[in-house]
Amino acid sequence: MSEFQQIAELTLRMGLATAIGGAIGLNRDMHGKPAGLRMLGLVALGASLATISVIGYGTHAALPADAVSRVIQGVLAGVGFLGAGVIMRDESGNVHRLNTAASVWVTAAIGVVCGLGEYTLAVIAAVLVLVLLTIGAEVDHRFFGRLEKKQDPRD
Repeated sequence: MSEFQQIAELTLRMGLATAIGGAIGLNRDMHGKPAGLRMLGLVALGASLATISVIGYGTHAALPADAVSRVIQGVLAGVGFLGAGVIMRDESGNVHRLNTAASVWVTAAIGVVCGLGEYTLAVIAAVLVLVLLTIGAEVDHRFFGRLEKKQDPRD
């Protein structure tokens, strides 16, 4: 592979990760959530970069599969702490922003997948995430809205 082809491939991997993370973040921004376009774009880019660096792309020799696995585990665990930072509990004890925290984590996983060069998997995952975040909210509100109306206040 020529140097130009390597640069194009790296740009595609990191660019797709950033674009997908940004798209998920844009959805979060549109819903007034704390993790937005820039944050999730950076999360996906960082996960992609960490993955690319350990798989030995370009002039560096690839590391063994167990080393790659450890880096991926580290990225996903570390990003879990970032996601946990957006979770809040209100005065009545209700937990909020779990979907945003999950968005941070899945965006990092998509970044890892982009770093591995698995574009089809990344795009399918991105579509599913965006469908869940867009349509899922409406389904949740309708389902739980009806459920709450049917509950007896004495229960």
